[in-house]
Amino acid sequence: MEFFERFAIPHPSPMIYASMVAIALVSIGIVVGITYFKKWGYLWREWFTTVDHKKIGIMYLISALLMLFRGGADAILMRAQLSAPEMKLLDAQHYNEIFTTHGVVMIIFMAMPFIFAFMNLIVPLQIGARDVAFPRLNALSFWLFFAGAMLFNISFVVGGSPDAGWTSYFPLAGNDFSTSVGTNYYMLAIQISGIGSLMTGINMMTTILKMRAPGMTLMKMPMFTWSAFIANVIIVFAFPVLTVALLMGTTDRLFGTNFFTTTNGGMDMLWANFFWVWGHPEVYILILPAFGLYSEIISTFSGRNLYGYKSMVWSMVLISLLSFLVWTHHFFTMGQGALTNSIFSITTMAIAVPTGVKIFNWLFTMWKGKIRFTVPMLYSVGFIPLFTIGGVTGVMLAMSAADYQYHNTMFLVAHFHNTIIPGVVFAMLAGLTYYWPKFFGFMLNEKIGKSTFWLLTVGFVLAFFPMYITGLDGQARRMYTYSEATGFGPLNMMSFVGAGLMAIGFLTIVYNVYYSFKNSPRDIGSDPWDARSLEWATHTPVPEYNFARLPQVASSEAFWDSKKKGHKLFTGEIKDIHMPNNSGVPFIMGIIFFVAGFSFIFALWVPAVISLIGIFVCMTLRSFEKDHGRHIHVKEINEIESQYEEVQGSETRSHKATRV
Repeated sequence: MEFFERFAIPHPSPMIYASMVAIALVSIGIVVGITYFKKWGYLWREWFTTVDHKKIGIMYLISALLMLFRGGADAILMRAQLSAPEMKLLDAQHYNEIFTTHGVVMIIFMAMPFIFAFMNLIVPLQIGARDVAFPRLNALSFWLFFAGAMLFNISFVVGGSPDAGWTSYFPLAGNDFSTSVGTNYYMLAIQISGIGSLMTGINMMTTILKMRAPGMTLMKMPMFTWSAFIANVIIVFAFPVLTVALLMGTTDRLFGTNFFTTTNGGMDMLWANFFWVWGHPEVYILILPAFGLYSEIISTFSGRNLYGYKSMVWSMVLISLLSFLVWTHHFFTMGQGALTNSIFSITTMAIAVPTGVKIFNWLFTMWKGKIRFTVPMLYSVGFIPLFTIGGVTGVMLAMSAADYQYHNTMFLVAHFHNTIIPGVVFAMLAGLTYYWPKFFGFMLNEKIGKSTFWLLTVGFVLAFFPMYITGLDGQARRMYTYSEATGFGPLNMMSFVGAGLMAIGFLTIVYNVYYSFKNSPRDIGSDPWDARSLEWATHTPVPEYNFARLPQVASSEAFWDSKKKGHKLFTGEIKDIHMPNNSGVPFIMGIIFFVAGFSFIFALWVPAVISLIGIFVCMTLRSFEKDHGRHIHVKEINEIESQYEEVQGSETRSHKATRV
């Protein structure tokens, strides 16, 4: 029994037991459903073994949406616990676990796969490529992310969740204060997922640098591709720091080293420095692709080319550089001295300048434009004032002397969410609506989508603006309860109501997908938004090879110019197209990494060693494998293209008949 006791939850509660039952029932239901409908072979052929960047992007997208609801459930529980004084919904330990997992899930397992989804779906199409540079590595990146996400999410029901905060500061995260395996989950799950993210960074950088269509110079790339490129440069430089820090933290916990201990030569502040050297650039890994999405959407629905293209590019480059020079503002109050605080206060304020440039670029793009207030445009317009407020409060926090009052209060929580929710979540939902017809063949309902936008916006303001006030009045973050004498109750109840509105808003997204799947027309053509960039120049749904002939690019808005100025995008004859073969190895390696991570978490050394051997065996076999891919021949390409032409011809006739 001692062997099995290590897997028990150290702080069980009825809610935890309910989660166990729910997870078990859902898992059984999925397995039974797939078996009943005989879909195991289909899933293996089309999804588990795929190296197609579009299918991998869709898997990232589904994972991100699932994690959005998983992290959202944590958020609702926290707001419910704080909605009134002396609430008993959660005890202190459970609250610690929930705010820890909420932060990790939302940043690592929701926001990151969301941006990787759009990178996979859009970047190869925007640059006129047929796939990413390393298709099999791309598949491995996804399965490592997925293995890390699943490993982290079973912590609630096997062994206990991490409870040291999403930053997991030492010595709190050390064995002395975090005695369960929860922090082991944190270290290993993020490590596995982070390795996948680093692979994606290398892959996307190579793809953008080496696989652009003829004529597409760097300064003719669409803005989303630029934002993706710069974000992946940051990934390549920042994630190795996190990898090393997690490795050191893991050895402290499992093997008794003293990197981050307060004794035997350890230095707990070393973790804080390592974490934020990665952590603050991570914010820009998320926000820059979001800026790229807003640029594409605002330009499309303003009917104008993006104002100040070069200044947009250089502002992103400057943001990426400054993002590595601000990490110390996260511990202004930790005794590092006035000179250091002053230097990092200046760099933190300086990073607001290139961000402000982008705000004006978007405003000038809309100026004198013929704006269409579609759902993606509503998110983009709503983002500007909300994000600006978040940015201004960030400048307040950048003043190191004033930060002694703001630090570790709800004011800081409000600021962070005031930048991430309009800046990243709104962008992801705008991009989801904008690109949905390209990859799924039908449009999401506009009326339901607009209701979702207003629910989320009003809910967001109600949920987070009161935190600025309670924070300035002294409400500390990460405290699970407070007394009635503090006077925080009414504003916290308002925050809970706002969080509830946001939850309803997210549920309407699910309903929108269901309603649109049943009722939306399929004859939407390949360019339903009258868009401007190259991803809309190919068919809907996008064929496996993306483009039968590679496009010839002459501007940053090649597709728009082909429609409005008569530029010829596709010339020459169709030739055989080389494509990579599917492979099950990335999926198998993902499973092995999951087993290895689980084994290390519980110090099961025999399966841990066997798993590591399995990983190296897979790598070795790949090194000696002779897989030269396959060719799609001209005859097959012509047959596929003719089918698209027939469908588009019937759609055109249908539209004409409707107009008559």
